[in-house]
Amino acid sequence: MFKHIPNILTIIRFLFIPIILNSIFDGNYILGIIFFTISGLTDVLDGFIARKFNLVSNFGKLMDPLADKLTQISVLAALVSVKIIPVWILAIVVLKELIMVVGASFLYGKDVVVYSKWYGKLATVLFYLAIVVTLFIKQLALTGIWLHLDLAIYCCALVCTVFSLIMYVKCLYQGGFIDKSDLNKETKNVVVKDKWSFKK
Repeated sequence: MFKHIPNILTIIRFLFIPIILNSIFDGNYILGIIFFTISGLTDVLDGFIARKFNLVSNFGKLMDPLADKLTQISVLAALVSVKIIPVWILAIVVLKELIMVVGASFLYGKDVVVYSKWYGKLATVLFYLAIVVTLFIKQLALTGIWLHLDLAIYCCALVCTVFSLIMYVKCLYQGGFIDKSDLNKETKNVVVKDKWSFKK
């Protein structure tokens, strides 16, 4: 039973997502904070247990980051939906994740793992902090400088996110995981097809 604890904690994070979203839509921000905080703590805990007791599984390697990203993007989308945060914050995060998915496609079938760096983990922590601050501000109806505090944290998180993405792409390119010759071939194929279509 103990060996399944990390995966159970991951599944719990998925189950928390609709509860957090419902809390936000209902305006019960304290409840949202509680479940969002517990979700973040289970993320830290399951990773610690998996590494400490060598309980890393294929399920965990796939579903753990998925639970993180789905929680983060879903909550940001909910905050945008109720007009608490601007949509460009969500757009940048979603675009970054899409690029990461494209990058992962280059690694498919290759025996390589790109581990998270400190700036990626910092971005995650800052997003969690920014969301919690946002919910506190709304719950307590704070005004003045408080209205800009969460936005400042979001901006710091986005800077770390963009930097993390740049370093990720750089790692793939310099590590040879992105085949430069294939990229050139794809470019040439596009040109040839365009010329053929034009003549036709």
